[in-house]
Amino acid sequence: MESKRGSRLIRHKRISLGVLASAIIAAWTPVSWAAEPFVVKDIRVEGLQRVEPGTVFGYLPVKVGETFSDDKGADAIRALYNTGFFKDVQIRSEDGVLVVQVEERPAISQLEFVGIKEFDKDTLRRSLRAVGVAEARYYDKALIDKAEQELKRQYVARGYYAADVQTTITPVDRNRVSVVFNVDEGPVAKIRQINIVGNKAFKEGALRDEMQLSTPNWLSWYTKNDLYSKQKLTADLEALRSYYLNRGYLEFAIESTQVSITPDKKDIFLTLNIKEGDQYKVSDIRLAGELLGKQAEMEKLLKLQKGEVFSSEKLTQSTKAITDL
Repeated sequence: MESKRGSRLIRHKRISLGVLASAIIAAWTPVSWAAEPFVVKDIRVEGLQRVEPGTVFGYLPVKVGETFSDDKGADAIRALYNTGFFKDVQIRSEDGVLVVQVEERPAISQLEFVGIKEFDKDTLRRSLRAVGVAEARYYDKALIDKAEQELKRQYVARGYYAADVQTTITPVDRNRVSVVFNVDEGPVAKIRQINIVGNKAFKEGALRDEMQLSTPNWLSWYTKNDLYSKQKLTADLEALRSYYLNRGYLEFAIESTQVSITPDKKDIFLTLNIKEGDQYKVSDIRLAGELLGKQAEMEKLLKLQKGEVFSSEKLTQSTKAITDL
């Protein structure tokens, strides 16, 4: 317990933004600071600017007429920090009056982007709002760091692997800050080579023709298919799988994919390792179940025939035709 002008002071040492509540409580509760329990005659909140007093009262674990103790003080500080509204909290007693002294986190007055060309700024504002960063919300260094990572992720998804994001925080009036994201987009990384390893039945060129992703060509300025994206790669892997299944390779598998980028982050090399397996033919076709006397009619709808190479696409077409019937 510290004494200050005759009042009892239960004070949490000032900390930087983002310190965990557990560390806060650990710093607040040494035995040498312990205060004697007392009955609360009144509660006064000081330092509020935007937060309503009722919000603070709602988080306090003690009411007027109840006994205040160290445990309740620790609970109160933890609860108030967990709101995210405050960067400093002090609790003290003055002749039976519980005084809660707070310092609010600054609010974000303005959110700006500098150097953005690839994205619409309103779209970026919506994406950052999803991670908790927006105008009028409280400034939190941890959330700003998260916002930077989200911006970088957006750029990587479009092939800008060298994109760099730096944030400038400028204090303004009324305990507010201006947040500016300074972006150096850098060059967009292009696919310089696509390798398919493990193919024997089909030429690599024929397989690459099934893919959206490609190396730069005269149409790349329009299709953007020379720009790597995880979504396009996923679609390409499914296209290759369908290509093999429609040609009887039921055991086809993509064993691994490697995406490597050059140190200057301008060129991407893509390697697909596949396993073809054996090719299967149809040995027999049977219809079973409740055929409703329409077996002959259903058999005419079958796209697959005995002795043919199995095709997943023809099987799907046959199933759909019978369902439609």
